[in-house]
Amino acid sequence: MNDLKNFMGWTRFLSGVAALCFVAGLVIGTVTPAAAKSGAIVIGLVTKTDANPFFAKMREGADAKAKELGATVQSFAGKFDGDHDSQVTAIENLIASGVDGILLVASDSKAIGSVVEQARKAGILVIALDTPLDPESVADATFATDNVKAGRLIGQWAAKTVGDPAKAKVGFLDALENQPSVDVARDQGFMLGFGIDPKDMTRYLDEDDPRIVGHQWGKGSEEGARTGMELLLQKEPNLNVLYTINEPTAAGAYEALKAAGKAGSVIVTSVDGGCPGVRNVKAGVIGATAMQYPLLMASRGVEAIVEFKKTGKKPEPTPGLSFYDTGVTLVTDKPVSGLESITSEAALKQCWG
Repeated sequence: MNDLKNFMGWTRFLSGVAALCFVAGLVIGTVTPAAAKSGAIVIGLVTKTDANPFFAKMREGADAKAKELGATVQSFAGKFDGDHDSQVTAIENLIASGVDGILLVASDSKAIGSVVEQARKAGILVIALDTPLDPESVADATFATDNVKAGRLIGQWAAKTVGDPAKAKVGFLDALENQPSVDVARDQGFMLGFGIDPKDMTRYLDEDDPRIVGHQWGKGSEEGARTGMELLLQKEPNLNVLYTINEPTAAGAYEALKAAGKAGSVIVTSVDGGCPGVRNVKAGVIGATAMQYPLLMASRGVEAIVEFKKTGKKPEPTPGLSFYDTGVTLVTDKPVSGLESITSEAALKQCWG
């Protein structure tokens, strides 16, 4: 009987090892199931892609805080933005390896729910970073930017900068047609800040303000944004205010504006706070951006998992919100009265990427 038990134990162990080897192309850390059994607190970090410096900054924050607290981070990422299947595989293997907690930036915030529930049933604390899950309660907690506030800040700045906001022609370069939650929150926040009634705050395209030229989807990339900007200009050549989902989108939009001879005649706003974007604020490509803090999201997430492992206490949201707010700051070199902001020079000391 003891031989049988030993055999079964080794079978489970080898099964976990094989599972990790299966996703070896995605693993950045070197933690094994044995590490989870050694008494060390082991944390999985699953992001959308390694290509985006936003997620690289998350890894940096998670690794530094884990080292400080005596924990270990095992990092995974999809092969591309939107690679949902790789994220599912990563979480399944983190469950098999017996980690204590998982920090997750979901590519598909709704579809990832079933495997997240499996992790929680296994006693693993799951914290969503940056992107809330759908529904948000699927995760134990969410650490993120208040994206409605980020959008509202740049919307308020644009309204105070354009001259006469009542006569503005406003274009939107969003992320994807399926309207990811972060995209919706920033988009609708911008409308609130600018003085546009967003109607249903859980989606866009239902608003009826005549100042809106339209929405296009740049896929968060410079290339997609150039095409989207060209289409918006075809609809309304006199467009003079632009919301963009992120700073690469803003950079691509500017190239299209420059090609059309309209650089400098359109107020461009964005969200991120990456160093290339902040430099574009300094260069006048972007009028204002809202800086978020990915390193803080990940480091606070690590702290929360270590606390949970030691005391059983789960993280609590910021009062008045359903998530833990990691902060947002308006960055512009053209400040307006009544709206707190920092300059691009100051932001370069805090930016990422």
